Amino acid sequence: MANSGAYGKYVGDSDIGGNKVIRGISLVYGLYLLLPIALLLVGSVGGNWTNTLLPSGVTGQWYLDLWQDSSFRKAFASSLVVALSACAINTVLALPLAYALYHGARRGGGLAARIVSAMPVAVPAITLAFGYMVVFNTDLAPWLGSMPLLIAAHAILTLPYLTNTLLADLRHLDLYRLEQAAATLGASGWQQFSGIVLPSLRQSLLSGLVMVAAISVGEFGVSNLLTSFQNRTYPVVLLQAFYGATGFACAATVILLVLAGASALLSSSLVQARQDRPSASSS
Repeated sequence: MANSGAYGKYVGDSDIGGNKVIRGISLVYGLYLLLPIALLLVGSVGGNWTNTLLPSGVTGQWYLDLWQDSSFRKAFASSLVVALSACAINTVLALPLAYALYHGARRGGGLAARIVSAMPVAVPAITLAFGYMVVFNTDLAPWLGSMPLLIAAHAILTLPYLTNTLLADLRHLDLYRLEQAAATLGASGWQQFSGIVLPSLRQSLLSGLVMVAAISVGEFGVSNLLTSFQNRTYPVVLLQAFYGATGFACAATVILLVLAGASALLSSSLVQARQDRPSASSS
C-alpha cells in the first residue's frame, strides 16, 4: 500500500510537471505568434517609427493614405478578381472530383483520394510557379504575366483544399445509403447527384470556398513570380510598401490580416455548423 501511494504521488507530480511544460510552450508560441501582429497594429496607428522599439505619436493618416493610393486599390481589385475566379473554377471542378474520389474509395480505389489529400504538402506552391514560368514563357505559349494564367495557378493551387473539404463531408454524411435508396426508386445518376449530394454539401462547399478565397487573397509566392506590373495582387504590392514608410506598410498589412481573420472565423463557424449536423446514417 505504501508503494502504491508513493507511485500515485509520483504520477501526480509528473502530470503537474508535464502540464507546466505544455503551458510554457503554449505561452512562448502565443507570444511568438501574437507579438508581430501587435507591433503591426501599433505601427499602423503610430506616427514616426525610425530606429525605435515603438513608434511615436498616434495617427490614422496611414489608413487614409492607403485608401487614396490607387496602386493598392487596383491590387486589391486584382486579388478579388483572382480569388473569385478561382472559387468559380474550383466549384465546377471540386464537386465532381470529390464525388468521384468518394465512390472510388468505396470501391477500393483510395490511392487517388490520398494523393489529392497530400498534394498541398507534397507539392510546394513555388514548384508550380517555376513550372509555369518555364512552360508559359515561350513563343508557343507567351502567357507569363497574364491574368488568365494567374487565375489558373490560383485555382490549381487551392483545388485540393476544397476537394478535401467536400470529400471529408461526403464521408461524414455517408450519403451512399441515400443514393442507393434513390436508385431503387428509379433515380438516375444525375438525379442522385443533383437531388441528394449537392443540397447536402452546401455548407461544406461554402466553408471550403471561404478558405479558398482566403488562401488566394493572401498567396504571395506564386503571384509574385507569375504576375505582371498591371496585374499585381495585394500581397505583391504590400511587399513593395515595406521599402517606403513603415506605418503605411503596417496599415496595409493590418487590412490583409483583418480579411484573413474574418475569412478564418467564417470558415470555422461553417465547419462547426457542419459537424453539428447528424449524418445520413444516423438519421
